[in-house]
Amino acid sequence: MKNIAIFLGHPAHFHLFKNVAKNLTQTGLHVSFVIKKKDILEKLLQDDNLTCSVIREGRSNTLFGLIKSVVQMEIGMARFIRKNNIELLIGSTLSFATRVFTKSKVVLTGEDDANLVPIFARMVFPFVNEILSPISCNNGRWNKKTIKYNSYQKLAYLHPNNFTPDISVVKKYFSTEKPYFLLRFAKLNAHHDLGIHGISTETAKNMINILQKYGSIYITSERELEPQFEQYRLNINLLDIHHIMAFATLHIGDSQSMSVEAAMLGVPSVRFSDFAGKIGVLEELEHKYHLTFGIKSSDPEKLYQKIEELLNMSELYNEFQVRRQRMLAEKIDYAAFLTWFIENYPDSKKTMKENPDYQYNFK
Repeated sequence: MKNIAIFLGHPAHFHLFKNVAKNLTQTGLHVSFVIKKKDILEKLLQDDNLTCSVIREGRSNTLFGLIKSVVQMEIGMARFIRKNNIELLIGSTLSFATRVFTKSKVVLTGEDDANLVPIFARMVFPFVNEILSPISCNNGRWNKKTIKYNSYQKLAYLHPNNFTPDISVVKKYFSTEKPYFLLRFAKLNAHHDLGIHGISTETAKNMINILQKYGSIYITSERELEPQFEQYRLNINLLDIHHIMAFATLHIGDSQSMSVEAAMLGVPSVRFSDFAGKIGVLEELEHKYHLTFGIKSSDPEKLYQKIEELLNMSELYNEFQVRRQRMLAEKIDYAAFLTWFIENYPDSKKTMKENPDYQYNFK
């Protein structure tokens, strides 16, 4: 297999594949990035000196806008695959047209349980060759075509083999002499976010009142930030966010993705969202490794209590690093595993089906 395309539909997918793509290129494979525009995704690639082809611009949030964008993506992806003679397409967001109208093999990398993304699952899962998912993820009736691995997508870039936090990066932006807290506000406007609520203006105000007694506050926001919170906005090079996160005392937000990232780094995270209790990956991180805590939006008092509880916990940093090390001891380096799987596909599929423990060569 010579020509591989990686399809990115979200900024988090850039981080997932950046190390894998570089590893594959070093083996002599030709790797292309294909994206649909989403928030800061294209800028992340540009900042990392990576080129990409855009097959879909942003869309409106109307039903017509959604249908139009899906059609555009299907046509654009099929054209790209044929023009560039792509033999394998891999990504966390994929087009079913690739499987139907081209000869390319399609591997989906996902960590959302199928019941949480029902529209996506019905539109995409039947048309891919394989699905790669963490063991904590439930793909329902598509579990039979799922290859399970004992890791998390975020360990593709936050495993100690792939990332070392650097305090000097943080000091470029602000003093680290006192504790600081990282807050993340998500948009919650994707199709699977329907009916999901997170941090309101009032909740944010109350959190800040609690946190400012203990240290500095920095906010990174996907949605428009209210004027009263502008003083806390974090303005940094986008590629530095994980260095900032790694040295934070707490991470609090309604973003599921950044909550997982904080857990990977051993940073206590509290997520305030109606997704609490529903996502397999986060449920494992919360109840098996005790690295994150989910609270529904109907119980803000519980949120404030959890924040105070963590801030008053003795040896908070050391305790969560111990919990992180326990998690890492049981998980594989997903970047190394994914590199091997793609480079050796489809033989790697056969290996994993016959001997799932082969994955533990990638610690």
